[in-house]
Amino acid sequence: MNHQKLAEFAIKSKSNSYSPYSKFRVGAALLTEEDKIITGCNIENASYGLTICAERTAIFKAYSEGERKFKAIAIASDDKNFCPPCGACRQIIWELCGDIDVILIDGNGNLKTFKASDLLPLPFGDENLKGGENG
Repeated sequence: MNHQKLAEFAIKSKSNSYSPYSKFRVGAALLTEEDKIITGCNIENASYGLTICAERTAIFKAYSEGERKFKAIAIASDDKNFCPPCGACRQIIWELCGDIDVILIDGNGNLKTFKASDLLPLPFGDENLKGGENG
């Protein structure tokens, strides 16, 4: 599956966004190794800390369905600029998906692709938790 097709799923998933406070709709589409697409959208809450981003919605949904290997994630917003994943989502992408392609889609449908490692150059991962081996 090409990036443009995955982007179309991310754009469509924005319509399911629950964003009554920010009015900032985000959609995501996660591509598994078997070319299955799992979508997600941002879901806000009046208690802002309970809000979940589109990227994490798609990834957690994939994990809950038993998926563990991924190729890419596409992220779309209505913003005229590209909307990169927040820091929390970068960490989740890195730990649960690895160094996959991250495709950003601006409000005009333009695409820009990065590797997850480009967006999180010094990631914290399980190797950092191996009992004193790092220092």
